[in-house]
Amino acid sequence: MTATIALVDDDRNILTSVSIALQAEGFMTRLYSDGEAALKALTDNPPDLAIFDIKMPKMDGLELLRRLREKSRLPVIFLTSKDDELDEALGLAMGADDYIAKPFSQRLLIARIRAILRRTEPAQAGAEGEADTQGPIERGRLVMDPARHRVTWDGKPVTLTVTEFLILETLAQRPGIVKTRNQLMDAAYQDDIYVDDRTIDSHIKRVRRKFREADPAFDSIETLYGAGYRFSEE
Repeated sequence: MTATIALVDDDRNILTSVSIALQAEGFMTRLYSDGEAALKALTDNPPDLAIFDIKMPKMDGLELLRRLREKSRLPVIFLTSKDDELDEALGLAMGADDYIAKPFSQRLLIARIRAILRRTEPAQAGAEGEADTQGPIERGRLVMDPARHRVTWDGKPVTLTVTEFLILETLAQRPGIVKTRNQLMDAAYQDDIYVDDRTIDSHIKRVRRKFREADPAFDSIETLYGAGYRFSEE
């Protein structure tokens, strides 16, 4: 079935350009120019995924997500300004699935959308028994639940974006085995999207920072200069 994507942004140019790009990829789109208008529509007739701008008048993206999460687990991607790390962290803690900073590549946004839709398909198919096909990954103090997109370290929750989750999952599946940046790119961006080495390095840096918020001594993701990264199981 064709997936439906809702776009919520007060910038008409972004609504139009992103909608055209998504429709060219076979998605259906619904457009909303403010959070208040979007909220009722998203709850009464949910799309498959929604994209929210954070900075909007009347009701910003964070408030829209907070109110939506009272009734729905609809997958959400945030569009953020380049330096809004506080908003990114708050949005993820509130239940956003991923974020992408403006200005952004439309091809990269589409790759993130597809990654999230792939991730949510097993959960939506739970009635058919598909949600349990992949059990939790347990590596020492790390526990990852791919079906529910949940991560804990020593029992403490760690909130990761879909891309960060896919990278860590690839490392954790085979502890001690070095994964090159190209292998991690293939795992995180499965739709022929080119990203350079620095993008993977940035993701690894963010993952480490998030785990160190739960455990300042976290050092289980090792860098092997010139080779790649590996997960060290404690």
